[in-house]
Amino acid sequence: MATWKTLLLQDSASPLMEQLMYFHDHTLMILIIITIMVSQMLLSLLLNKFTHRFLLEGQLIEMVWTILPAIILTMIALPSLRLLYILDETFNPMITVKTIGHQWFWSYEYSDYKNFEFDSYMLPDNQLSLSSFRLLDVDNRMIVPFNTQIRIIVTSSDVIHSWTIPSLGVKIDATPGRLNQTNFNINRSSIFFGQCSEICGTNHSFMPIVIEAISPMNFIKWINSQIKNN
Repeated sequence: MATWKTLLLQDSASPLMEQLMYFHDHTLMILIIITIMVSQMLLSLLLNKFTHRFLLEGQLIEMVWTILPAIILTMIALPSLRLLYILDETFNPMITVKTIGHQWFWSYEYSDYKNFEFDSYMLPDNQLSLSSFRLLDVDNRMIVPFNTQIRIIVTSSDVIHSWTIPSLGVKIDATPGRLNQTNFNINRSSIFFGQCSEICGTNHSFMPIVIEAISPMNFIKWINSQIKNN
């Protein structure tokens, strides 16, 4: 999760987020090289007194500063398009979870397991334990198995929300009257925190998202216990 000293992206927990981080580093390196080159050229122009008396037109430099940016943009565009198609690729999901945004909480429905559902509210300060995170922890976490392809279907019952887990590289709008879907695959067991990323009202900051990734066997046990209790 992000803390006060986090300057870069959160640690990835899915293959898609790893690819997003690789693309971020790739683009950032190109930008750093361009910044250094342009800064060096500007400094050299400002600090020296040399002039080219006979320079009327420079077709060579015109070609250079036209072709070189085109090559650089191609180096950025090709990985970007590849990543865009990877993110939009639909896989064969093992589990489907329907998420509904409300003012101001989330509800989850496991449609593959007798459609059992539950609401997820932020824990108030007076119910927090020593290991809980203020404004981030919830009373009922969304529990899924790791190393499993999961499809999430997102909608809203009132206004536009946004279901976001940064460490998974997932950000999907919850729009009233519309079903949006995406896929993700968590590659390790952990607890992942997110928040609504679309301003949805006065309590927009108080509808966090928590995913708990556990082993498939423990997930089956949890599912059985939930079905029995319901």
